[in-house]
Amino acid sequence: MLISVTRGTRKSDIMRSSTIYIIRRIVFAIAVIFAIIIFNFIIFRLLPGNPIDVLYGGKILTPQQMKMLYQQFGLNQPMWLQILIYIKNTLTGNLGISYTYSLPVSSILFNAIINSLILGTPALIFAILIGMWTGKIAGWKRNSQIDNVVTNISMILWSIPAYWLGTLLILLVMKTGIIPVSGMFTIGTIYPNFISELFDVLKHLFLPLITLTLVTFGSYTLIMRNSLLDVFDEDYILTARAKGVPEKVVLNKHAVPNARLPIVSMIAIHFGYLVGGLVLIETVFSWPGIGYTIYQAILNRDYPLLQGAFLIIAISVVLANFVADLIYLYLDPRIKYEKFK
Repeated sequence: MLISVTRGTRKSDIMRSSTIYIIRRIVFAIAVIFAIIIFNFIIFRLLPGNPIDVLYGGKILTPQQMKMLYQQFGLNQPMWLQILIYIKNTLTGNLGISYTYSLPVSSILFNAIINSLILGTPALIFAILIGMWTGKIAGWKRNSQIDNVVTNISMILWSIPAYWLGTLLILLVMKTGIIPVSGMFTIGTIYPNFISELFDVLKHLFLPLITLTLVTFGSYTLIMRNSLLDVFDEDYILTARAKGVPEKVVLNKHAVPNARLPIVSMIAIHFGYLVGGLVLIETVFSWPGIGYTIYQAILNRDYPLLQGAFLIIAISVVLANFVADLIYLYLDPRIKYEKFK
């Protein structure tokens, strides 16, 4: 009976600790998002000029026209009221109207994010799988020839600028004409069916996908390798080896599950970078994602579009880190046993 009560109390404490941990992370994420919204409002108000000058390109307007436009854009309102209106519009999904496209910013960014995810999601998956596999091999065979080759290749690819590698690949395949080097579709093509359209998208996706995978997987390789080296020095690894546990079992059952924790944080960072648009790669390959949209918005001084894009990027990073915290709660039992005061 005493054992049953003790186990029940222990389970209750674990649930309470986990609940407090999640609540704290939720409150922190909400506070950060709110601060981002305020900062996003202020930073673009500090830029030179005003939306009317940008929208009308310095055209001479009458005082009556200026007054009407200031009222239309809400610039005649006190700053505190403008902030409240901006927060309200943001929370309801109203990010304004693009100066360049004369369309709602939310609809433009939605399509751009989908295109970025089409490019970035498979690249991130490939980079994680390849990086963890090569990092595991390098860590297992540390100080060997395999370790040196894998580590050096990973460091070289990680240090290469994405735009340089993308440009190099374009020059290598440009003369063949087999693989498209820009855009997402072949301009002017009428697709007879969905399969033909999908095949064309995959051909355009090939080069940016290869580029993004190559410049990304090296970081996972190095982090996985270094994490394994730290784990191999832990007492439980030494104990398992002393008991005669096979080396592959020590690696896969004891070392890798503990070494993968830093990978979670790296995935969260890269996912935020992914939603952030992969500006350089999308610009090099003219891939119509959010990164290429940001580049065009900068050229056209489209402030509402830039403001909305930066807001989406920042919030995506916060949410990615929040999800990483929840995954940590599942992967690391020590968090469940932490005592909160």
